[in-house]
Amino acid sequence: MNEFLFYIKQGIQHISDFAGFDHMLFIIVLSSNYTFKNWKKVVVLVTAFTIGHSATLALTSLGLLQVNFRLIEFIIPITILITSVYRLSIGRNEKTMWIPYTFALMFGLIHGMGFSNFFQSMTMGIDDEILFPLFSFNVGIEIGQLAIVLVTLITQLIVISIFKFIKQKQWYVALNLLGTCLSIYLISKIAL
Repeated sequence: MNEFLFYIKQGIQHISDFAGFDHMLFIIVLSSNYTFKNWKKVVVLVTAFTIGHSATLALTSLGLLQVNFRLIEFIIPITILITSVYRLSIGRNEKTMWIPYTFALMFGLIHGMGFSNFFQSMTMGIDDEILFPLFSFNVGIEIGQLAIVLVTLITQLIVISIFKFIKQKQWYVALNLLGTCLSIYLISKIAL
């Protein structure tokens, strides 16, 4: 039980670590157009992301997939940029519900490769018993991602409904503009 909790804690800490805020930013941008009324859609969206990154994290950690970590670290902010621009272009009128779920799943595959470098360093020397830590770590990542969405939705509720600082449209536009700007910054930082 202690090992299970250890890896869950590592997953939560990894997703909420501001040193690697790109994963947090992706979750925020991905869920930016939703409110508490849409909580089921947001949970499915985040879980689709978890399924994607769990697959590549497992393949990479088991040595079945080799990745160029520098390339993956370059592609991750591109996934944020694409998602932000898409969210800005559709606004709240999402006519094709499968697109964000596809983004979440496909981009989760890329982000999972980014997680694998950290996970492999954490589990070095336990090659024969990797499945249990892998599962536990992914549970922690999912809990951390849902916590990020919860904090984002609570902040949105406070800013829009309670204090009425801005309207819903201004909220998701601001989040997605932030996502666009930060992803361009990350892309340029890695490219230089």
